[in-house]
Amino acid sequence: MLSSVTAAALSFNGAVTTPARATRAGVTVMETQADLEVLAKKLNPTVGFIDPLGLSIPYEGAAFTESEAIGWLRHAEIKHGRVAMAAFVGFIVQSNGIYFPWNLQGDVTHAAISAAGGPGAQWDALPSSAKLQILGFIGLLEFAGEQASPHYMKGGRPGDFGSLKEFAPHPIPLDFWDPFGFTKKMSPERKEKALLAEINNGRLAMLGIMSLLSASKGLQVPLLDSLNIAPYAGEYMGPFSSTDSALPFVSEMLGFSLKDYF
Repeated sequence: MLSSVTAAALSFNGAVTTPARATRAGVTVMETQADLEVLAKKLNPTVGFIDPLGLSIPYEGAAFTESEAIGWLRHAEIKHGRVAMAAFVGFIVQSNGIYFPWNLQGDVTHAAISAAGGPGAQWDALPSSAKLQILGFIGLLEFAGEQASPHYMKGGRPGDFGSLKEFAPHPIPLDFWDPFGFTKKMSPERKEKALLAEINNGRLAMLGIMSLLSASKGLQVPLLDSLNIAPYAGEYMGPFSSTDSALPFVSEMLGFSLKDYF
């Protein structure tokens, strides 16, 4: 499955000062624009801090405080970077015909799904029940991630997923994030370096996966035009296709066109 996600802009309010809150690790994470400028220098000393849309500039009357909005944006970037890294690797794996040797369900084999074409076509070839399970699992992870205490907008660490064991209604052997506890053994210096690398890798992966998707839609992308990426005639932003017309509202969604309203 391919996932492509975009972050939405939030409002800022500099008129309200939010008191610092302590996380479970005893570290306060209520960042300001000054913190973003320091972080930008650590991530890329050459480029530094760039905010062309002015997302970090507070203005009067906004719904959130500056620190709360920055926490939301920081968390969104880290989360989307992780999704993009998985999507980039998945696109390469699926494009090279690598698949599980067993059946997906019933008589539907992973080999048959792989033979459908590129990653986008493979998603369309999945049975509707498989798509619903994947989307439902993603929704469950989103809900679980929002249960972290403290919340990333209320003093929690951006990117902190929390423990799935604490959220799951039944015992599970391993956590979704860092199941073997490797990060707990890192020194603070090593952990900081790893977090910076994750942000940079996530940003690069977001550019990478969007480049691959664009190339598959026939757009000219430097360095990718010669890779023979399988073309995709479907809609990446639409989770369902004509093969899912039995699901409620899918036929209406597929027939919707903005041209009918303008």
